[in-house]
Amino acid sequence: MQDTQISLVQASFAKVVPIADTAAGLFYADLFETAPEVKPYFRGTDITEQGKKLMMTLGTVVNGLHNLDAIVPVAEQLAIRHVAYGVQAEDYAKVGASRLRTLNKGLGDAFPPEVEAAWTAAYTTLSGVMIAAAYPTETQTAD
Repeated sequence: MQDTQISLVQASFAKVVPIADTAAGLFYADLFETAPEVKPYFRGTDITEQGKKLMMTLGTVVNGLHNLDAIVPVAEQLAIRHVAYGVQAEDYAKVGASRLRTLNKGLGDAFPPEVEAAWTAAYTTLSGVMIAAAYPTETQTAD
């Protein structure tokens, strides 16, 4: 990722922080509407608490984008844990699309195309690392 992209992601996320609970609610509502097949992964989960965890994790990742070497191992471990919930490699694209729609809805005019492109780059980078860690056989055969 370029420094400019990292700055755009961090600046836009700073605008999300004050509305974190609302943003998390928007995200899960969008995800469950557009990808209902992922809802069973959250069975028995307090979605409000899950939203708080999501926003805390996202904050850690966003703040660590200048130091990917530090956040990549954490992201890899998170991805490996998600396999136990039934998460599939193709679910990452669904989550990424919901994240972009949520940011667009929550930030409105403060989410222009260059900010969307920066978020896409960040998510593509991290989801690629996570997929490779969680599904090493699939990524090896895809090469």
